[in-house]
Amino acid sequence: MFRRLSDRKESSVSFTFNGVPTIARQGDSLATALLAAGHCSTRRTPVSGAARGPYCMMGVCFECLVKINGRPNRQACMTTVVEGMRVETQDGAAMPGQEE
Repeated sequence: MFRRLSDRKESSVSFTFNGVPTIARQGDSLATALLAAGHCSTRRTPVSGAARGPYCMMGVCFECLVKINGRPNRQACMTTVVEGMRVETQDGAAMPGQEE
C-alpha cells in the first residue's frame, strides 16, 4: 500500500511501537513512519473498539492518537520521530490527568 521513494537517502532513527523495535527515516512524522512500517492502526474507538489510524495526515481529524513515552493523546501525524521514542496504541481518547 505505502512505499518509500527509492531516490532519497536519509539517516535512520529507531523507536518502539507497542514494544516492537521500528526504524524510521530521520525527519519522518510518526504517522508516516508507522504506515511505512506496515502499522495501519494507532488507536481503538472507545465505543465499538474499531481500529483507527492516520487519515488526514495534517492534524485535523485526530484519528492517529497514540501514547508517546507514556503521554496519551499525541497526534502521530504532527509528531516527528526521535531516537528512542516509545509509542503505544491508545484506546479511545484519554481524559486529562490519565498520563502514566
